[in-house]
Amino acid sequence: MAANRHTGGLRTKGIEKNPASGNPFISVITVVFNGAATLEQTILSVLEQNYANVEHIVIDGGSTDATPDIIRRYEGSIDYWVSEKDAGVYDAMNKGLSLATGEVVGFLNADDTYSDSSVLGQIANAFQDKTLDACYADLVYVSQDDQRVIRYWRSRDFRKGDFALGWCPAHPTFYARRSVIERLGYFDDTLKLAADAELMMRYLERWGIRSRYIPRVWVRMRLGGKTNRSLKNIIQQNREILIALARNNIPVSPLLFATNKIIDRIRQFVSGLARRYR
Repeated sequence: MAANRHTGGLRTKGIEKNPASGNPFISVITVVFNGAATLEQTILSVLEQNYANVEHIVIDGGSTDATPDIIRRYEGSIDYWVSEKDAGVYDAMNKGLSLATGEVVGFLNADDTYSDSSVLGQIANAFQDKTLDACYADLVYVSQDDQRVIRYWRSRDFRKGDFALGWCPAHPTFYARRSVIERLGYFDDTLKLAADAELMMRYLERWGIRSRYIPRVWVRMRLGGKTNRSLKNIIQQNREILIALARNNIPVSPLLFATNKIIDRIRQFVSGLARRYR
């Protein structure tokens, strides 16, 4: 195992982070495995945020490419990192959650970047409302090569019953209070492709936490991730979502679920085209 812990220090623009300040202290967790092609952009995306009260945790699954070298290059700006074998992406995410010290916690994975430098400030502003448990926003899928917008994942305010209809927030935009995460639990890593959807349905649908939708694009996500890289994985993910609905005692019609998922996917591609050519 190779690990480095870095505490204190300065953020961009010379602003010192201060967990004891009146602004929410945010933990951003990045999980990666053989992500040398994109990880540096993800790290820089965090560093370029104009909100300073944040810790960045990087969990590497024992990469065999240049990923550890890239992490070491930026270790003065990363609060904790570890490189070791894990049991998969959700095991790595759970490891990150166990290390997080922020009042608010979210993920920015190695294929993702923030849409602009104001995202963490928007999240912090939302959590100034002390009754809020979680917030989320919109996401765009972009091409691997030239970053063209392919799909636009537009979300909305949660309504009871939404998950049974195939609706789900974009997990890379989902930020929750650490107290809620500790109370309601981590990712169920017996689900290999849908543990993020299960966690959000458990929080929102089953336990009814107070959430807020922010109608802004927060994350640019490259197409080609584990779930969307093949039709087989897409089918498996949706099977796991149906399993997750049953585990959380949420009644569902598989036909209605599948129909709404297909309609929503078409809508995302059409919205992506509209954003590209506007």
